[in-house]
Amino acid sequence: MKKIQDHYFKRAKKEGYPARSVYKLEEVQQKRRFLSKGDFVLDLGCQPGSWSMYAAKVVGPAGLVVGVDLHRGKGIYISGGAKIHVLQGDIMDDAILVEIGKVCERFSAVVSDMAPHTTGNKWSDQQQSLKLCRRALQLAVSLLKNNGVFYCKVFEGDDFKEFFNEVKRFFGSVKVVKPKSSRSESREVFVLATAFKG
Repeated sequence: MKKIQDHYFKRAKKEGYPARSVYKLEEVQQKRRFLSKGDFVLDLGCQPGSWSMYAAKVVGPAGLVVGVDLHRGKGIYISGGAKIHVLQGDIMDDAILVEIGKVCERFSAVVSDMAPHTTGNKWSDQQQSLKLCRRALQLAVSLLKNNGVFYCKVFEGDDFKEFFNEVKRFFGSVKVVKPKSSRSESREVFVLATAFKG
């Protein structure tokens, strides 16, 4: 797909982020303040690194960011921020839980910008997206501290409400947000769940 050289793409390059997706996290963080100084953050599907870099900047040197991705990618670092520890692995494999646990046992927030390889078939793409989201939710339930946060990208579709209700079982507050930096033609939205019940 042809890369659109839009405002956010140019801004990301100017500000040193490898992808425009950073603003899908930044915009909601600035409005909702769900990440705090000293937080430990798990970033699922972390490459090429924009979300991890931004989270590390927000949580600061007292915090920690652990990123997981299928692809090795480049090293992720931001000056003056938290340490970023990147793991290469498949989140569908339970072995990744062991690897994550070696770095950090409990997190303040689990964030996910994961998306499937799209086929153009809306139903199929949404089902694959939901599969990733449900796994992200499983990991969040296993790894979050009490009162923790879950922020996850999902494609809207027939089964979206069912996933939303699944998230509501575990969190005190759940909202659907669509950042301005998300392209208007995209079916992606983000679920922001706070006050994890443990």
